[in-house]
Amino acid sequence: MKRPLLITLLLATSLALNADDEFCGIRNTAFQAGETSVFRVYYTLGVYIAAGEASFTITPERLNNRPVYHITGEGKTYSFYDSFFRVRDKYETYMDTASMQPLKFIRNVDEGSYKKYENVTFNRQTNTAVTNNGVFKTPDCIQDVLSAIFYARNINFNKYKPDDKIPFTMFLDNEVYNLYIRYMGKETIKTKYGKFRAIKFKPLLVKGTIFEGGEKMLVWVSDDANHLPLRVESPISVGSIKVDMMNYKNLRYPLSSLLSVR
Repeated sequence: MKRPLLITLLLATSLALNADDEFCGIRNTAFQAGETSVFRVYYTLGVYIAAGEASFTITPERLNNRPVYHITGEGKTYSFYDSFFRVRDKYETYMDTASMQPLKFIRNVDEGSYKKYENVTFNRQTNTAVTNNGVFKTPDCIQDVLSAIFYARNINFNKYKPDDKIPFTMFLDNEVYNLYIRYMGKETIKTKYGKFRAIKFKPLLVKGTIFEGGEKMLVWVSDDANHLPLRVESPISVGSIKVDMMNYKNLRYPLSSLLSVR
């Protein structure tokens, strides 16, 4: 199955837990409306080249008279890289501020010759997802690929030991996926932005056309109350990629995991 570049990076940082886990229905204490973050994507065949960037914004809105976080993720390649592989992706989720569950998800993908538009409405009363292709049954506490990132930022990672698996369920491409990430512990890392105390994971990925399946991707998030994604590294079909956080605004807490800026 075709896996667009940005959506695979989103999967890498998604930690939403399944319905049987005690964290179902977790309260948001990690982020706030107005937060933005920007990431730079590097591609390498021996030397890293800055190929594009991704950004995330959180806006307070109302959907069906319910307060929601309207979260937007956009990814694009730089103009000089467009002739190699042009990317213009946009993802949107509308998360209920009380339950931290998505009510609506929009995906608009434009990568090379591959294009896809998807509009999903989640019905929590019937546990269904209504898409362009029909109505699909979903379990409790299902997340979309974007809402999962922000839901997961509220997890108390201190409860886990290195090598623990954290399961999650996600609705994507009209299917429910039962996946997990493997918690790898904590370490200090140096990124293009600076030096951080970080939490490290290996997500289980579904095999696609760019990324291999299995646990070959590594993810680091900030070891502070924000749990802000800092870095993603992974081999791809040709070469490898590195994604680093390069800018942020309006975090809920000081980025206390930052030890020094480059």
